[in-house]
Amino acid sequence: MKTSSVTRKTKETEIKLTLPVAESSISTGIGFFDHMLTAMSFYAKLPLELSVTGDLNVDAHHTVEDVGIVFGEALSSALGDKRGIRRFAHAYIPMDEALAFVALDICGRVYTQLDAEFPQESVGEYDSCLTEEFLRALCHHAGITLHARVTGKNAHHMTEALFKALGTALGDAVQITGSEVTSTKGVL
Repeated sequence: MKTSSVTRKTKETEIKLTLPVAESSISTGIGFFDHMLTAMSFYAKLPLELSVTGDLNVDAHHTVEDVGIVFGEALSSALGDKRGIRRFAHAYIPMDEALAFVALDICGRVYTQLDAEFPQESVGEYDSCLTEEFLRALCHHAGITLHARVTGKNAHHMTEALFKALGTALGDAVQITGSEVTSTKGVL
């Protein structure tokens, strides 16, 4: 995987992301989101450098969604033509009472399905509904088909299990397993 850097500047956010790097450094201004991105990048074995200035005085929505956009663009750029990657992957991750499942295909076709009912509306300053916004933006900009499901009673555990499952599946999907494009068509 080649190194990719993406910068995005809007009236709402300013983001710079580079992956992969030697060691992760993540600062979004949203403590719980930093924790989730750290877990995701750790389990994906894709350390990233991320700095964000966002309009957190409004809420966390623009920051979370725009990080998904930038992460998706950087991942897509780093994978190039996707030659040799495993492409498909899945992971089940438990965390206490929560259980998350993620299945994905890095294929260029975009679809995001999240089945989750978070019992608490927020975890710290992170609104639970933003998880779906992040996943949708990531998949749209990286060309990923994603199916995810999480059950549980604690929104923190549920969200963390989901991000760990996403990281684990991403890490497996981007592994080089050959030299050809993983498709019976010969292209993705």
